[in-house]
Amino acid sequence: MGWFSKFFADGDSSYEKLTPPGALNQKLTGNLLNDLVTLRALCSNTADLMVREKDVCGVSVAMVLCEGMVSTSTFSTMVGLPVEQLVIEQNTPQKTLQWMRYRSFLALDQSEVYTYEEIFRFIMSGFVLILIDGISSGIVLGLQGFQYRSISEPMSEVNVRGSREGFVEAIRVNMSMVRRRLKSPTLKFELYPVGSKSQTDICLVYLTDVVPQKLLREVKYRLQQVEIDVVLESGYLQPFLEHKPVSLFTGVGVTERPDTLCAKINEGRIAILVDGTPFALLVPHLFNEDFQSFDDYAHRPYYATFIRWLKYFSFFLTILLPGIYVAVATFHPELLPTALLFNLLVTEQSMPFPIVIEALVIHLLYELMREAGLRLPRPIGHAVSIVGGLVIGDAAVRAGLIGAPMVMVVALTAISSFVVPALYEPVTILRFSFILIGGLLGIFGIALGLFAVFINLCAVNSFGVPSTSPTTPFSFYSMRDVMIRIGWKRLGKKTMVIEDLPGSTDQ
Repeated sequence: MGWFSKFFADGDSSYEKLTPPGALNQKLTGNLLNDLVTLRALCSNTADLMVREKDVCGVSVAMVLCEGMVSTSTFSTMVGLPVEQLVIEQNTPQKTLQWMRYRSFLALDQSEVYTYEEIFRFIMSGFVLILIDGISSGIVLGLQGFQYRSISEPMSEVNVRGSREGFVEAIRVNMSMVRRRLKSPTLKFELYPVGSKSQTDICLVYLTDVVPQKLLREVKYRLQQVEIDVVLESGYLQPFLEHKPVSLFTGVGVTERPDTLCAKINEGRIAILVDGTPFALLVPHLFNEDFQSFDDYAHRPYYATFIRWLKYFSFFLTILLPGIYVAVATFHPELLPTALLFNLLVTEQSMPFPIVIEALVIHLLYELMREAGLRLPRPIGHAVSIVGGLVIGDAAVRAGLIGAPMVMVVALTAISSFVVPALYEPVTILRFSFILIGGLLGIFGIALGLFAVFINLCAVNSFGVPSTSPTTPFSFYSMRDVMIRIGWKRLGKKTMVIEDLPGSTDQ
């Protein structure tokens, strides 16, 4: 692994890291003409940069914005008309600045900028820049008016009861949805940009009275170490928040639901919102939370407990069933009932390939059809995945390429894999791995592989919290919301705090 890391780290000259031009760190001079010339030169006089110069009572003022990022009606009402009607006797640049900063409410979201780097970050986020001749700073006003997708039901976390609202791509809207659910003064948002070119806004969300300070410092430190040109999705940041060892499982959670985010930060976790994506990150994340959903806390306790056991069963079924079937049919046929064994022998005698190749091929075909149905437009995608599965599966059985029992195994594992959608990625890799292990080493190999998976899972440590906690290290009291779900009369008496979990380094 070290050789591969070194090989990819060296690279060649065509993949050298790009650094932003040093001119962005220059400060405004106060000479309006020179500042505007420099501003246009730094952005190569891009077509969407709009500059409107105006004489305000004898003082030259320039308003700069990016086309399509600002609400034109709001700009005309709150900036254009007041500046047009402004009358200041014996006006000076300082008087104009004082009026705009303290005597006018052109926009509630105001700030001062001094460098071109700050200017570009603000105007490309929907702010209007006001430059005054003779003043070596600028005023930015938040008048955003860009279009974004309206709030709708989340696609990846569907629930029967509860809110139908999911995060959208606009980070300010996502922040408002969290604030609406947690009306507490201890709820804090921290905004700052990442990405040397994209300058993407990210927001840390946490409760100041329950978040562990060590966790907060560590998350901030890791995000400050992010060296990347563009950040277009929360997945760009996820590797910087994950811990060793290399594992199929992760200590960083992902959610599309504001109510789930509020529940997690109430336990002392930190959420990370990324502008431009509806998916938020949650740290630290526990393995058992992949088997929980918001519906668990809305249903009756006995039914929620049944659903959780069903999810655990589905997880092990989808990763182990194909491998165990291959192992038993290849090495341990004596484990099968006599009637089933005879049927299996009759089926496999006419197959041209060994059963392990048969299993790999049919599962690979299933993943191909799933990916095709996922990437195509929805009306066509559903037809391709369903019709393609029926036609190809039936044709493969009739042609004698695949046995009917294997088709049933694939269908059962495919259905069970969607019961826990958060674990679909590791489940897919584990399924293929156990098929190979079962075909080479039999049941004993599958047992060893399962132990290796458990050991690797136990080694995952997210910001000092074991991923398998509170199952291991074991906590009997915490199991009230892991393998079972007790009623709210008892569950609501004490809130679980992440730093109090067994095995946590902050205990």
